[in-house]
Amino acid sequence: MAKKTVVVLDYGSGNVRSAVRALEAAGAQVELTADPKAIAAADGLVVPGVGAYASVMEQLTKIGALRWIGRRIAGGQPVLGICVGHQVFFEQGVEHGVETEGIGEWPGVVERLQADVIPHMGWNTVRPPANSRLFAGIEDERFYFVHSYGVQKWEFDVTQPAMTPPQVTWSTHGTDFIAAVENGPLSAVQFHPEKSGDAGARLLRNWLETL
Repeated sequence: MAKKTVVVLDYGSGNVRSAVRALEAAGAQVELTADPKAIAAADGLVVPGVGAYASVMEQLTKIGALRWIGRRIAGGQPVLGICVGHQVFFEQGVEHGVETEGIGEWPGVVERLQADVIPHMGWNTVRPPANSRLFAGIEDERFYFVHSYGVQKWEFDVTQPAMTPPQVTWSTHGTDFIAAVENGPLSAVQFHPEKSGDAGARLLRNWLETL
């Protein structure tokens, strides 16, 4: 069977080589690029992200990536967001009093976690829904988080009776926050699967199997 092709979006984010290596180890043929033709043709697109929400949105906008990401989602082509690449799919990010408009696939505001210790750095459990495909077989495992901000409320209003609502996975650090969302072709995780050992490798394989 031919390997699934995955593009890791290259837009100037931090160290993404570990994500490339993890996807290759999971069985994908991976290319790190911002080429629109490669993005359109790939079986899967990974949107990484580290640092500030506003900076990531600025970089994505600068290279025209929002259009390419939107086209993939509209066409039912799988996309996976990681860390800040997860956060930008929500409506808004607020950091240091600065409000930044996000991609807006899901309602919600990325805000500073209400916790005594910030950042949330290290291993933590998650609470996926019973029929999650991303977390199949790893429901009770721990994943590696590095973040100070997250979405702490889920306010998705399903207006179409026939529409399947997104599946939301939660975790807790001081307060509950969204650790992952699975929504048709679009999935995103707050933690770093590429730094999460065997559990992260299994999650990436689970995602590749959906492509």
